Amino acid sequence: MAVTDLDETKKKSLRSDFDEAVNMSASQLDKWLKTDESKSVGQTKDGDSESIGHKSGHRIIDILNKKASDLSDDDYHHMEKVVSYVKRHLAQRPDEVANSNWSYSLKNWGHDPEKK
Repeated sequence: MAVTDLDETKKKSLRSDFDEAVNMSASQLDKWLKTDESKSVGQTKDGDSESIGHKSGHRIIDILNKKASDLSDDDYHHMEKVVSYVKRHLAQRPDEVANSNWSYSLKNWGHDPEKK
């Protein structure tokens, strides 16, 4: 789904996909992002000390704390990136999930793969 030209139907669908992909609450994600494990994974852009996924986690918290009516097109664009990342990453599930970099990275993007 292209983020440009978002009508209400597309926005609703994207919110649903985002809610499915992000299974951590804003407070759970905030607590996670403060851990050393969270800060130990992910790729960084040149000159950045914070990983792309860690930055995304902060952005996800902002999105989770907004009402649907207050979400901007930029928010929807990030939600689409989150959904895509989580889907791709889940397809690469390792044999050992607990305490893995794979799991840590997913959590930075708001998805706890061990959550029931």
